[in-house]
Amino acid sequence: MMTEPSNYERWEASIADSLKADAVWTITAYRLALFVGDLGWHDVSKLTPVRALWSVADQLYRALGSISANIAEGYSRSTGRDRARFYEYALGSARESRDWYFKARHVLGEDVYTHRTGLLTRIIQLLIRMVSQQRSAQPGHLREPAELYRSADAESYGNAPIPYTAPES
Repeated sequence: MMTEPSNYERWEASIADSLKADAVWTITAYRLALFVGDLGWHDVSKLTPVRALWSVADQLYRALGSISANIAEGYSRSTGRDRARFYEYALGSARESRDWYFKARHVLGEDVYTHRTGLLTRIIQLLIRMVSQQRSAQPGHLREPAELYRSADAESYGNAPIPYTAPES
């Protein structure tokens, strides 16, 4: 029996082959960061009509974009220590993004908040492992096991709906 592709799979199929040909595409955390960044675009568009939320929208969009950018930058570095530094920046941006989603949850809704923080939790899990693999001796703040970051939705990103933002009239 043929199953319907998930929204994540449809999103991935829409990505240009030139991006998929880059070796950084093989990193799961990078792909998920791009996906949550695209979802974040729709979320930010729901926050910007409210003037009081402009700074939240700006911070959220910047933090989301920083995750994939730092993973790509780290992947391009020649030593494990340099790679780990950028993966740590991405880790900080993923945690920051969860924080901004928490602050925006009243406007975005509980379903969006739960889905996005689940995706970000999965990215955090992956980044903690990536940093520890790049460093022979883990700094104290990275001695926490990735398993501490559990979320019921961390593995369900594939079937979550992609939001649609209706154009303003």
